[in-house]
Amino acid sequence: MKGARITVKCDCGEVNHLAYGETWRCTCGRRWNTSQIPADEYWGIMREMRRFRLGAIGAALVLGVTFGLLAFLVAQRLLLLFPVIMAGWYLLYMPRWRRRVRQRVRNLPSWQLHPE
Repeated sequence: MKGARITVKCDCGEVNHLAYGETWRCTCGRRWNTSQIPADEYWGIMREMRRFRLGAIGAALVLGVTFGLLAFLVAQRLLLLFPVIMAGWYLLYMPRWRRRVRQRVRNLPSWQLHPE
């Protein structure tokens, strides 16, 4: 699994985005190592964010498969309502999902790296 980029800001003001475990030498000479972040915390956050994404994809798939089966078994004319159902999902479910994800991201820990 590929992790999210980590924003590292040097004391001189330069900013760089690194993958977990990478090191970076700033133009001022300081060297920053993202391995200082505890691996279990970082990968725990990555797993949690993946669960959020899979939850949204799963909800869409369940809705789509259920509606598709109903349309196939009851009346094929129900397929014409499928775009309306998906728009409702996008307008009702997704804003709540985005709000939960943003709230969680705001509460994520931040780590103070020290130059090597």
